[in-house]
Amino acid sequence: MKDVTSYSAGILFSMVIHVAVIAALLINWQPDSKKVMVQPQYIEAKLVELAPKKKPVAKKPPKPKVDAAKKKREQDKRRAAERKEAEAKRLATLKEKQRKEREEKERRQREAAEQRKRIEAELEQALAEEQAQINAREDEQVANSYMQMIRQRLTENWNRPPSARRDMETLVEIRLVPTGRIVGVNILQSSGDGAFDRSVEQAAFKAEQFEELQQLEARLFEKHFRTVKVAFSPEDLRL
Repeated sequence: MKDVTSYSAGILFSMVIHVAVIAALLINWQPDSKKVMVQPQYIEAKLVELAPKKKPVAKKPPKPKVDAAKKKREQDKRRAAERKEAEAKRLATLKEKQRKEREEKERRQREAAEQRKRIEAELEQALAEEQAQINAREDEQVANSYMQMIRQRLTENWNRPPSARRDMETLVEIRLVPTGRIVGVNILQSSGDGAFDRSVEQAAFKAEQFEELQQLEARLFEKHFRTVKVAFSPEDLRL
């Protein structure tokens, strides 16, 4: 009897629920008195660019694992080679520097030696020129002394003719040999008077020999006394 009562109560509760729902729907319902307008929607069309397909990237093969000890040995070996190369370059640079310094030193020594030679040569030339001038002066003095001797001898041997006049002059060339002997007399310029010219020739041949010339050096004799030109005039006998 209790079960029948419970069942009836459930049915009744369910019916009440249904009635409440129907009543709620009836209360909210409105008649379809308004016209509903549906507006069309505009769709904007756009071109869609398709992105190029990416090429598949080939995967790099995994790097082989390097033995740490082997890598260190290779690094040490490379560093040793680099140090050796650097040392070789340093030595080469040092040798090149030493070579240039040696060449520069040798060049300076050569220039100094050449300069000394030039100075010595110039000094020697200057001394030689000075000595030559001294010798020339001495030779001139010696030659003049012998010329004076010849002039004196010719003056002693010359007999002026009565026809001699103050404006007369005869120029003769006397040829000698190293013994001082006269071997020839040649009239280069006549006075215009035959007697005057002959007196000049006789004076030269009368002297015959100037033995003092034998004391001269050969070079002085050849330079000054192989031939001697003498001018005879009544005023004086000029050499």
